[in-house]
Amino acid sequence: MDVVVAGGGAAGLVAALAAADAGASVLLVERDATLAGTTAMSTGLIPAAGTPEQGAAGIADSPALLARDILAKHGGRTDAAVVERLAAESAAAVGWLQRHGVPLSLVTGFTYPGHSVMRMMGTPNRTGAELVAALVEAAERAGVAVMTRARLADVEADADGRVLAVRVERPDGACERIGCGALVLAMGGFAGAPDLVARFLPEMAGATMHGHPGCRGDWLALAERLGARLADMDSYQGHGGLAAGHGVPILWPSMTEGGVQVNREGHRFHDESRGYSEAAAAVNAQPGGVAWSIWDARIQQVLDQFDDTRDARAAGAILVAGSIAELAALIGLPEPALAATLAEVEARTRDGAPCPFGRRFAPRPPLAPPYHAARVTGALFHTQGGMVVDPDGRVIGADGRPLPNLFAAGGTARGLSGPGASGYIAGNGLLAATGLGRLAGRAAARLVHGHRVGETVA
Repeated sequence: MDVVVAGGGAAGLVAALAAADAGASVLLVERDATLAGTTAMSTGLIPAAGTPEQGAAGIADSPALLARDILAKHGGRTDAAVVERLAAESAAAVGWLQRHGVPLSLVTGFTYPGHSVMRMMGTPNRTGAELVAALVEAAERAGVAVMTRARLADVEADADGRVLAVRVERPDGACERIGCGALVLAMGGFAGAPDLVARFLPEMAGATMHGHPGCRGDWLALAERLGARLADMDSYQGHGGLAAGHGVPILWPSMTEGGVQVNREGHRFHDESRGYSEAAAAVNAQPGGVAWSIWDARIQQVLDQFDDTRDARAAGAILVAGSIAELAALIGLPEPALAATLAEVEARTRDGAPCPFGRRFAPRPPLAPPYHAARVTGALFHTQGGMVVDPDGRVIGADGRPLPNLFAAGGTARGLSGPGASGYIAGNGLLAATGLGRLAGRAAARLVHGHRVGETVA
């Protein structure tokens, strides 16, 4: 087999599709019975700069601006060369996916925190499951062989670190040796491994995990044995708006478009506009590890374009009240404190001055009844630390040089968000998964066909 890809989420599917597109024979192995990964639990949005869809909407954007936005969120504490390459390739990558039948369109109506302009591309219902389904169909059409219920148990490599074969284990314990010219690891992160979360992300130990349970960090042992360099192992994407008891996210436009979060005492406790990832730890630090997200009907119209919002409504996670007094009674908060909090927000919205947490609410209009609210907790969605890679997805060894034929993408590779949670902006995960998956798959195919990685091949 020319290229073996381990992992059946967005990164693995895109890597397999790209390798097949470049003429390689490809086998994708996935431990689970179905292909999904963390992507299937997301909104499936991919940031891309300079797309035709942006041009048609009159949005001025560029790869340089996208790269600056990503790097600015964490002060440049990641590999700028990888960020810049993914930004430069983002519009081409989206166009390539569209040509393979993935129905991506521009998400309008709001801008996510950290992004200068509207640039998110998503499937019609804005769900990751819909994105994965389209990628599975594309991979099948491209002739990618898929082996499910097959765990990557081991890797055979020579003294130089060149991968010669993989060993795949079936549920009954049977093992199969498969030779390969190149290996792409796209096995997700380690959010599903409580011991690793406690080790690398102590502030999220015990938090609700709303990601794929198969993300157990199995690749860490392989990385150590093959001499791969790791970085940003404390990096993760959290979410400060998972509906408590319902397991569905209340999406962050509920906050960035003018909504607020209050604790059980009816008080705000952070700047909700900074981002949903760092909000997770802030919410979990409140009494009981919960908060109430509050927004209004205007903002609800923005949220209604997402399937997650429809799921939240159906689950009864979103409550509606016609007045502050009714809202306080409905969600069990002290009315005087809640009224004072919302009055302060209205005043800051009207006068444009920053609130005590530094947030500016203007120029959006003040919140108005009917009010919408949801009880939320802070969740861990996926980890962002992993194997250090170059802009073609080649895994970098301890000596600073690329390993001969090992590639990584998605949650297995170092992400774009720098250390911690505060550097994550919306789409970083899927930009790395789809963008780096495409580059890694293409580079792996070129490598086995005798071309230098990075050269242009007709």
